[in-house]
Amino acid sequence: MLVVLCKDLSSGTAVARCYAVCFEDSRWKLSGSINFMPSYVITGASHGTGFEFVRQLGENPENQVFRDRNVHVMHAEVVDIKTLTAAAAEVAQLTGGTLDCLINNVAFVEPNRRGLTLDGYPEDNQHLLENDIYKAINVNVIGVVHTINVFLPLLRKGTMKKIITISTGLGDPEFIVASGFALDVPNAISRAAVNMVVAKYAAEYKNEGLIFLALSPGFVDTLPKSPTVQELEPFVEIATFFKKAFPQWNGIAVRPEDSVKLLLGIIEKATVQDSGAFLSHHGNKEWL
Repeated sequence: MLVVLCKDLSSGTAVARCYAVCFEDSRWKLSGSINFMPSYVITGASHGTGFEFVRQLGENPENQVFRDRNVHVMHAEVVDIKTLTAAAAEVAQLTGGTLDCLINNVAFVEPNRRGLTLDGYPEDNQHLLENDIYKAINVNVIGVVHTINVFLPLLRKGTMKKIITISTGLGDPEFIVASGFALDVPNAISRAAVNMVVAKYAAEYKNEGLIFLALSPGFVDTLPKSPTVQELEPFVEIATFFKKAFPQWNGIAVRPEDSVKLLLGIIEKATVQDSGAFLSHHGNKEWL
């Protein structure tokens, strides 16, 4: 089992560094009684949903992923083809030249201006809008394209042939209009764009049996265990918008472990007929 962890060490810049971890997962089976150990590359796995992917895929009653003697570490930047190519070469050495599943989870989100609308940026500082959108597109779209292109030769030789991009319901225009959620502009724009990237790859490689999916993890609880009132305020505001689109929603964020469990179920069952789809953690268009 191979996992690539990508950690954003950039302090706000559009850079994501990748770390690779190798371990076995005996839960996956081919037809009959033949077991195989699939290989994974997961970007953006230093915390939150990405780390939960690593934890669940590497869960083993006999050992821990990060203590396993088969752990291998590497790093790269998803916006730097040179370092990505080097990482892919190292992955190829570890797996014998194949890769079964790529999970693009790395993302750039500007933390200080998520509450601004397109026309809400300071009039005397409009370059902030341009920079925020550029950074989001650079990592969340171009970085995903570079990552997929670099690992495609390995994926085409793999068994599962699955390329998963973690997106968000904020990339769904109908949801945005229904909820009236005009905030978090660069993030939403970049996620809508990467959904089209997934569709384009699906159109190109469907006949080869490669499966491309864009999946939303839902409204995931990423708050500290004991959040302050200030930390809760943005989530309360966002939830108010979301309930306009889904009035039946209970307003409770999904736990990372529950979200990833559902996502892995979708990934496991996905077939080439599903390629190109943009789905929620429920396997439909219910983003919450």
